[in-house]
Amino acid sequence: MSATRLLVLGIVRGYGRAHGYRIGTDLQSWDAADWANAKWGSIYHALRAMTDAGMLLDHDDVPGRTEYELTEKGEAEFLRLLRDAVRRPASRPDQLGAALAMLPSLPRAEAVRLLRERLTALEEIRDKARTQLDGWADAPHWSELYGLWEHTAAGGVEWTSGLIARLEGGAYAMAGEPGSPGRPGSWPSLTE
Repeated sequence: MSATRLLVLGIVRGYGRAHGYRIGTDLQSWDAADWANAKWGSIYHALRAMTDAGMLLDHDDVPGRTEYELTEKGEAEFLRLLRDAVRRPASRPDQLGAALAMLPSLPRAEAVRLLRERLTALEEIRDKARTQLDGWADAPHWSELYGLWEHTAAGGVEWTSGLIARLEGGAYAMAGEPGSPGRPGSWPSLTE
């Protein structure tokens, strides 16, 4: 999955219509070039590819500036990418980072359910790494690899449990709730 694709679709969705420069400046303000490798070239490539794939409509109402709008296919792809990034631990943190940026697009109950799936997967990864660590006898330095996996998964378990608790406690306005930025076209201008 591409974090850039998720972020670009999410930003277009958030504004209802957005031009490439607005998308890029929003991502720059989030430092997404560092954590998601969302750089100008990849942003414009994603816009072209998703327009060609029928996920975005392009509008040339203003000379020299193309604005993009989500199609039904784009909405379905956005939600698929978002749900997968929330529920599935990945070896790359950019996918989870992109999902967290777009998390209010999900209803609270769905976000909690997906995070519980993530929690179960992380617990399994942690426990498997512990079993491998306990049973490893050959090449002792390999135990560091299993220790890293166990430690990383354990940290993920702790963080995910905390986010679930915060969401269950009412933190953040989620889709369908007053003040939620999760409805298409509901974003105020973040940058100009």
